[in-house]
Amino acid sequence: MSRRLRRRLWIALAVLVFLAISVELARWLSLENVEREDITALLVAEAHGDRRAVLADLHDCTARCQADARFDAAHLKQGGQILILAYQSPTAYALSSTTGPTRVAWKSTREQLPIVQCVTVARSGNVVSGLHIRLLRVSRPLHPSTADC
Repeated sequence: MSRRLRRRLWIALAVLVFLAISVELARWLSLENVEREDITALLVAEAHGDRRAVLADLHDCTARCQADARFDAAHLKQGGQILILAYQSPTAYALSSTTGPTRVAWKSTREQLPIVQCVTVARSGNVVSGLHIRLLRVSRPLHPSTADC
């Protein structure tokens, strides 16, 4: 095999490795958007008082979880557009399976005061085989000065 052919093969191999890494990295980074979109959809359902949609967004929801979701849908009904004011997620860039609370401060365009809630998020899988997001639980509103979930 000539030197020139070997060089081209190495370059082709390097390009393929670069593309494979880029695809996996893009897939991993886009999962943060999926998590935010899922949580936003849950909050929109709460703000519209849609109890069924809230419960449909939650996986493996226990009796207490269902009670909290019903409470939220009944008491947080506000209408208007939802604005996310703050978002803190310990699971945001996890490389493997993890579960943790995401603290979200949000408000409706029709209300003045923010609402702070914790959403328990479970990520399963890994970077190579793929990660999946599931929302497990949403808390009742917290006092805005509450630092942790």
